[in-house]
Amino acid sequence: MNIALRLFPALLLGCLALPASAQDTTSAADTLSLGEPVEPALGETYISETHGDWEIRCITVEEGQFEPCQMYQLLSDDEGNAVAEINIFDVPDEDTLTAGATIVTPLDTLLTPGLRFAVDDGDQVRFPFSFCQQIGCFVRIGLTEDDLGSLRDGGVAAITIVPLPAPDQEVSLEVSLSGFTAAFEDLASRSPSDDG
Repeated sequence: MNIALRLFPALLLGCLALPASAQDTTSAADTLSLGEPVEPALGETYISETHGDWEIRCITVEEGQFEPCQMYQLLSDDEGNAVAEINIFDVPDEDTLTAGATIVTPLDTLLTPGLRFAVDDGDQVRFPFSFCQQIGCFVRIGLTEDDLGSLRDGGVAAITIVPLPAPDQEVSLEVSLSGFTAAFEDLASRSPSDDG
């Protein structure tokens, strides 16, 4: 066995025992750190709140400026592999448009069939891909108040895509709607349009 590996347990025990052996001059409070919070840097994304299976992710800005936030959920396949993500954002009400969503899928997604989206046992709706970047391919969706009502009342939504290497197959990803209502209310309360 490597001598360093044989010595490691002894060194570890020595470090753990240090406060006890030196208790006459050093207390545990002097040798153990409680850490300190690290503020996110400007432009950095951080998790502000969590509601059920949804995170509220915001971008740090200078004090006094509007801080953009979105609802976020990472989507996994049946084997637990992270495959895609969905972000939902509030928009100023324009006609029937109330919110928007961006769905990011892997680069090896076949684009021509588009992406299909359905809530519970409802009808599927097909959306085209907008563009691809190094991190994946993007679908941008407009959501009406009726769409939001379905998401609030639903249990799960399903996203269906077709993999480029296997164009005769489909991959269905589950979007949990647990916490959706609370997360969207939180998101909407942060919108500058709510400030009057």
